[in-house]
Amino acid sequence: MTDSELDLVYTKLCKTLTAEGEAQAPLYLARLALLCMTELGDTQRALSLIEAAKLPASSAVTA
Repeated sequence: MTDSELDLVYTKLCKTLTAEGEAQAPLYLARLALLCMTELGDTQRALSLIEAAKLPASSAVTA
């Protein structure tokens, strides 16, 4: 994926999340993640990406 294509996809994702609304964003992202994993079709790669996507401990939200 080129930088231009990545920018196009990222912009579409941002606009879609805005349209879905803050309350629906987590559900939308979970559904998107499941669809992407299905398309990926590689269990080990999906597990690796799940680990790679973890936020640093300092970014964790605390109540």
